[in-house]
Amino acid sequence: MLLPYAPTSVAVARRRLSADLEAWGVFAAAIEDAVLVVSELLSNALRHAHPLPSGQIMATWDWAEGHLEVTVSDGGATTEPRAGRPALSSLGGRGLGIVEFLAERWGVRHDGEVTTVWAILHAPVAVLNPPVRTPEIGALRECG
Repeated sequence: MLLPYAPTSVAVARRRLSADLEAWGVFAAAIEDAVLVVSELLSNALRHAHPLPSGQIMATWDWAEGHLEVTVSDGGATTEPRAGRPALSSLGGRGLGIVEFLAERWGVRHDGEVTTVWAILHAPVAVLNPPVRTPEIGALRECG
């Protein structure tokens, strides 16, 4: 999806990704991880990169067989996206480290002036039809 090159786009992408993954039946903890990853990728692109030639930024996701690929494409930057190891007192610099921790793998692709940072996450389906527990007959009787 193309989004405005603005901080408000992070919240829009988070909501849409969460809604899509919920609709696909993905386990709640995996949704939380995916939403955090898309937030970090978009925030990094907005902070460090230029917009696409259209003046926007693009976020996509594709889920299949228990895995989710999240991508964020921008107009590139003067530096290559990489996970940093900031000092404990640093206020920032942890975004791609978080992505690296949560993702099975991640990387960067270049296509002309477009840079795409991608991450693959484990995103299993939650149990769709949990067994219904019925109370024992004795539990239905009034004690007394």
